[in-house]
Amino acid sequence: MLTDEMKAILDDARKQGWVLEPEAKRLLSLAGIDVPRFVWVHDKDQALQAAERAGFPIAVKVVSPDILHKSDAGGVAVGVSDAAELSDVVARFRSLPGFAGVIVEPMVAGIELIVGGKVDYQFGPIVLLGIGGTGVEIYQDIAVRMAPLSENDARSMPAGLKGGKLLEGYRGSRPVNMDRLAQLLIRFSTLLSAMADRVESIDLNPVMCTETDCIVADARILLAAADAHS
Repeated sequence: MLTDEMKAILDDARKQGWVLEPEAKRLLSLAGIDVPRFVWVHDKDQALQAAERAGFPIAVKVVSPDILHKSDAGGVAVGVSDAAELSDVVARFRSLPGFAGVIVEPMVAGIELIVGGKVDYQFGPIVLLGIGGTGVEIYQDIAVRMAPLSENDARSMPAGLKGGKLLEGYRGSRPVNMDRLAQLLIRFSTLLSAMADRVESIDLNPVMCTETDCIVADARILLAAADAHS
């Protein structure tokens, strides 16, 4: 069930056809999905204040309705370690097309996963889980289920990955909190189902999972070309 606030976020995004990252994260947070404690700011001074509150190192990403793929445009800086570096990053981002501010957020560690959703014209909303980073592209190690997911679906998807052992603790690493991962998958699938007539696809990449939590570090929501509500 979409709240009025969620609907407003989607409605405001129609002009560019996709949801800006800070708004996408706000929407996910409204659905009970964990995101970093981000701040959307519009100038260097605000960025420095946000960084002081978050504590270095931080991640900084450009916000622009003209830039869908931030990394390709040079609009992502991770591990920013001090105020001087942050000032340089913000100055560089200001020259990018359509600059509308930056996101400042703490660095998030963990095993990288990708959680995706798309609305198939034949099968309806579908949820994808894979090992994140380059692995999902190279190895095609993914699990797919139709939404909304049951508890059994959410538990079986990680187990079906070839890289699933990474989640269980590998060579001394701590295992991922599978309860929190299952919770994220279920809540995401419920949200995807509720937005099925409004969106084309959703990519949460990476989702950083640890022994305590799973946090969505980046999110992209593409709206349907023929939005039934437009």
